[in-house]
Amino acid sequence: MENNKLEKFYYDNNIVKHFAIATALWGAVGMLVGLIIALQLVFPFLNFNIAETTYGRLRPLHTNAVIFAFVGNGIFMGVYYSLQRLLKARMWNDTLSKIHFWGWQLIIVLAALTLVLGYTTGKEYAELEWPIDILITLIWVVFGINMFGTILKRRESHLYVAIWFYIATWVTVAMLHIVNSFEIPFSLFKSYSWYAGVQDALVQWWYGHNAVAFFLTTPYLGIMYYFLPKAANRPVYSYRLSIIHFWALIFIYIWAGPHHLLYTALPDWAQSLGVVFSIMLIAPSWGGMLNGLFTLRGAWDKVREDPILKFMVVAITCYGMATLEGPLLSLKSVNAISHFTDWTIAHVHVGALGWNGFLTFGILYWLIPRIFNTPLYSKRLATNHFWIGTIGIILYALPMYWAGFEQAMMWKQFTEDGTLKFQFLETVTHIIPLYVVRSIGGLLYLIGALVMIYNLIKTIRAGSFVANEATEAAPLPANIETHGKQYWHRWIEARPIQMLVLSLVAVAIGGILELIPTFLIKSNIPTIASVKPYTPLELQGRDIYIREGCYTCHSQMVRPFRDEVARYGEYSKAGEFIYDHPFQWGSKRTGPDLARIGGKYPDSWHYNHMLEPQSMSPGSIMPSYPWLLDDAIDTAITPAKIRAMQTLGVPYTSGYDQIANKDLMQQAAKIANALQAEKIETDSDKEIIALIAYLQRVGTDIKMMPQAVAANK
Repeated sequence: MENNKLEKFYYDNNIVKHFAIATALWGAVGMLVGLIIALQLVFPFLNFNIAETTYGRLRPLHTNAVIFAFVGNGIFMGVYYSLQRLLKARMWNDTLSKIHFWGWQLIIVLAALTLVLGYTTGKEYAELEWPIDILITLIWVVFGINMFGTILKRRESHLYVAIWFYIATWVTVAMLHIVNSFEIPFSLFKSYSWYAGVQDALVQWWYGHNAVAFFLTTPYLGIMYYFLPKAANRPVYSYRLSIIHFWALIFIYIWAGPHHLLYTALPDWAQSLGVVFSIMLIAPSWGGMLNGLFTLRGAWDKVREDPILKFMVVAITCYGMATLEGPLLSLKSVNAISHFTDWTIAHVHVGALGWNGFLTFGILYWLIPRIFNTPLYSKRLATNHFWIGTIGIILYALPMYWAGFEQAMMWKQFTEDGTLKFQFLETVTHIIPLYVVRSIGGLLYLIGALVMIYNLIKTIRAGSFVANEATEAAPLPANIETHGKQYWHRWIEARPIQMLVLSLVAVAIGGILELIPTFLIKSNIPTIASVKPYTPLELQGRDIYIREGCYTCHSQMVRPFRDEVARYGEYSKAGEFIYDHPFQWGSKRTGPDLARIGGKYPDSWHYNHMLEPQSMSPGSIMPSYPWLLDDAIDTAITPAKIRAMQTLGVPYTSGYDQIANKDLMQQAAKIANALQAEKIETDSDKEIIALIAYLQRVGTDIKMMPQAVAANK
């Protein structure tokens, strides 16, 4: 009978408040940067000819700010609030909560500073360099210890569905981050990816797609399962459906990464796996969506009046739309049209703006009044925010869908005599009006977020913050009694460590079966005899290319389509990329593909194009890079780069690091002399020389030996 005595304790709302404020703040910042880069595609002068404000550096800042700052803080806000109440326990350690909060904000600030300064790995969603990667790992471990410590000291035997998703999120993100972050540092803030070419591409999109899955989706599903029933005052529609939804989703999702690499040099078997499992994803994804919407049975009258439920309903609907569209985009016939176009951008933003953004807004509107013990300042303003945001999503997404179709159709059109109908630049200038409308949609969405911030500030000022919320509950019995035949999932739910292990097994299977063969079976990555390592000057130029974010607009992957071969040259082979740390296949063609750019134009063309793109390509929206003409190549770091590449298996001769700069200067002098012959005066030690060297090398190796034979034959 001792266990029936109630224990008094306090929920920690202070940590929830901190994450809530950070969510709103970083959300506004991330959306503002997004608006700026959208406008830069319409008005190139907004790049301001300043390195730190160019599109190539701001675009990864935008994605990281939205994903890890806005959504990341939103996750922790929702988890710290719901976890305590579902477990009937205060967080295990207040100090760990504080370390988690301030550590995560430090990561965000360091990310912002390093990205605008050009420190990037060049891998989408994983651009942060190695010291920050280590810090992320440490803070994630702190979060995990605090979460599992709380679970173990809980007063509730049953682990609610939301907690299943939190556990799976933590273990999977840890796995993804660690595997994808294997890199060789060669300076304080720079490194090379451990993987190269095809292997790097597979690992990156195994990570990249599942960063969407297990950072933007699974934790938010857990949050949905808690906050939607609370807001609607209705129980979850189906407990059984939630079980099926959870296990099917985490098992299937992890396989889908290769669908980002269809028609590339990735082995066909890996592409096929990505397609099959992507199609299978429709079932569990829609199971979760329907479980959410059906929870509102009997409460739809509230939706008409309650702006919080309005946000949540649209969020769940956008989740359903995005998770239907994603598998459809993974069909090869559809992907052949959509990939590299703005269609993908539209798809991503339906999920980010609709699912993540609107659910976060709804939770903030629900949560802030409760921890400040006051009604929401203005329901009318919240409703206005809903409609402004909804119109913003529509004006953002529809033009991008339209632009995607326009791009694909124009790329693929031929004249009657069999030549390409449109130059690439024509396909860019044609859709600029759609970029204008997209920018208006982004502006409206940002205005809506600012309206919310104003509403929440007024709410906070009118209320009284409850830092420690008093409550009471009976302690967890030492032995949890079971009656008769226990349902299998009840057994798991009472054992969090077992659930952690089973979740890891479920998500690890797909990764192991996709990645291991690509690394161990030589035929998956055939080598080409004519493909050689980059020269020191070309290596320096490649790093400048990555630093400036050229990969955000240019791909280096010619797919085996008639139009691409006609426009760019011979389709890309897996063996071309064996020395590419990291790979540079890209995911969007705002500019043309560069896989065969080497030797296409003289050195002077590249020089003038980087100085003033419009002088060589009238109507281009590419920014200029005047600092490349003034800044000197950092030759002091060349030996370290060579040694790092040697560690990665690149076959530079022993001791080459000591003479690499000699070769570098010799090649640089040849390029400078060639420019001088065309009346362009420049010193041979400038960064523009290195970049020209790299661009002139790209895609030329296979041209040197037309009959190149795979080394494994």
